[in-house]
Amino acid sequence: MKKSFLVLLLLILTTVIFRLQSQVLDPVDWEFSYEQTGNNHVDLIFMARIEDNWHLYSQDLPEGGPIPTSFTFIASDNYTRAGDVKEITRPEVKHDPSFDLDLKMFSHEAEFRQTVMIMAEGAFSLSGTIEYMTCDDQRCLPPTEEEFTFTLGGSEGVIDQPSEGQPLRTAPQTLTVDSDDKPVSTIDDAVVESIPSTGESRSLWLFFLISFLAGLGAILTPCVYPMVPMTITFFMRGSENRIRAILKGLVFGISVILIYTLIGVIVALTSAGADVASQLSTHWIPNIIFFLLFMVFAASFLGMFELILPGNWVNSADKQADKGGYIGAFFMALTLVLVSFSCTGPIVGAILVESAGGLAFKPILGMFGFSFAFALPFTLLSIFPSWLKGLPKSGGWMNSVKVVLGFIVLAFGFKFLSTIDQTYHLNILSREVYLSLWIVIFTMMGFYLLGKLRLANDSVLPHISVPRLILAIITFSFVVYLVPGLFGAPLTGISALIPPKSSQSFDLTYTIPAIPAGQDNMSLPGTGNCGPAKYSDFLHLPWGLPGYFDYEEGMACAKKEGKPVFLDFKGHACSNCKEMEAKVWSDPDVLRRLRENYVIIALYVDDRTKLPENEWITSSFDGKEKRTIGKKNMDLQITRFNTNTQPYYVLVDHEGYPLVPPRGHDLNVQRFVEWLDEGVRRFEE
Repeated sequence: MKKSFLVLLLLILTTVIFRLQSQVLDPVDWEFSYEQTGNNHVDLIFMARIEDNWHLYSQDLPEGGPIPTSFTFIASDNYTRAGDVKEITRPEVKHDPSFDLDLKMFSHEAEFRQTVMIMAEGAFSLSGTIEYMTCDDQRCLPPTEEEFTFTLGGSEGVIDQPSEGQPLRTAPQTLTVDSDDKPVSTIDDAVVESIPSTGESRSLWLFFLISFLAGLGAILTPCVYPMVPMTITFFMRGSENRIRAILKGLVFGISVILIYTLIGVIVALTSAGADVASQLSTHWIPNIIFFLLFMVFAASFLGMFELILPGNWVNSADKQADKGGYIGAFFMALTLVLVSFSCTGPIVGAILVESAGGLAFKPILGMFGFSFAFALPFTLLSIFPSWLKGLPKSGGWMNSVKVVLGFIVLAFGFKFLSTIDQTYHLNILSREVYLSLWIVIFTMMGFYLLGKLRLANDSVLPHISVPRLILAIITFSFVVYLVPGLFGAPLTGISALIPPKSSQSFDLTYTIPAIPAGQDNMSLPGTGNCGPAKYSDFLHLPWGLPGYFDYEEGMACAKKEGKPVFLDFKGHACSNCKEMEAKVWSDPDVLRRLRENYVIIALYVDDRTKLPENEWITSSFDGKEKRTIGKKNMDLQITRFNTNTQPYYVLVDHEGYPLVPPRGHDLNVQRFVEWLDEGVRRFEE
């Protein structure tokens, strides 16, 4: 009896664990209510309760990103909408590296409101749907639709109960209302905005480090380096008090930090809000301006002309510095900032442009990191003036530093033209044209470092130093790394700095994987293992892999070929799917196994292409009719595998039964290879 009880208990626990691991995720719970505002006006309230670690996307997203939240209302003569749906809860702004975009999203909860004016005298129903998309750090769910119905007008005006089979939505908690009758979010917006994600924190630290290194590099330019001993002499001048000299040095360093950080504060205030940041990042006018500025700065660095600020600015600051004391130390710092502008301007400009498209705090952080490194040597040398003897003497090497910076600024300036080309689909600055420009620029930089190329302000170079030789080797190695990109190599190390591979018109990489004998059609676009694939005119697999986009067609081919099936549930807006394909599928061992051992069926769960009426299905899961490719594929994933997350990979036999446990987002290539091998072994048993 005890053994039977234990066996029964074990079966129950196993079933529960399996259900927990493969449940259909629904991390957002919607609650509907309304609020009378007078004069026949009603605020419809849509409250989204979001599970921990998940986020809901805003209505306001840039093109090329995930699917935004949207509200659809069934038109009726019983009411009119006053404006659009408003987001009451302030969204967070986070950078998504897969889309390379700053996206608005909500965590924990989100409140939306739609004001309507009631036109009918009696009670009526107001219905519609909400379409939304949710993600966490590991996976994204496909777009989901939530139906809503309000019963308005009449004497009661209560919310209609959800239809049978739908989860019950309870009324939200009472909202706090301020003196202006404006609803206040139940979560403090400032608190929500101040909690960055782990990835975002790493990104900010990296940005700070780059800004710090840029500040150290600026010290080596000919506008700044000669001023180091002059500035330290100023601290020691007319004073035998060592402590006073140190304090003046500290005031000088803090003043430099404050001046540059103030610039960051101004940029943060003027670019506050994702709308302004998005305009700076994608609109053609600011990108043209930034491109021209970088070209001017590059020309100045390369010796074409000298950029200087108005002389009266520098003279006024210098006169105040001559007065001495702590006020004099501040104006000495201001003089340094003004005099060094021709060398530091491009560096500061690059940091500010990069930061303006991100969080409001980012320009301040960037300027603080730059100025902290920039002021550090002056402050340390004011405390330890004997270190001056160990500094290298000024000379022609400083102009070389400036010229090298000029080449780098010139190369990075084309990024702004690329942004315009990609955003407006001009198809002028393609990936290979962009890489060609970089190859030429950095090749010339390498020859310059070797002394084979001399510019206007360069001194004669009788021989090259070891550090200069090492820099030349690094530069030419980078050029060699760029060359395969002309033929379609992914160049994953710098993919964020160059146009996407989709803009490449000449791509040979699909011929790299080995093709088994007798299956030459596998590398041709639009073909599967058994011939042309349905929907291949607008759906594609990466890396030239053959495959199908229709479940029935792919299964028929697998039976004909006698191979197991690799089911790939994916989405156009699934960033983790793209990451898996770029970092795992691209591995030669993975590509070979996918190509030779499996028939791939890629099922897009968010594709909105309408199906012919004879291909519509009625779901056994929710009883609804599925009329698009995406909805049909999503229903297949839910009904067969009881989950709705992507990416979701399943190895199945010809009857559709899993051979091994399915897999999701996992960047470990070796585990993926072993999983593919295990699937083949199980299939052949």
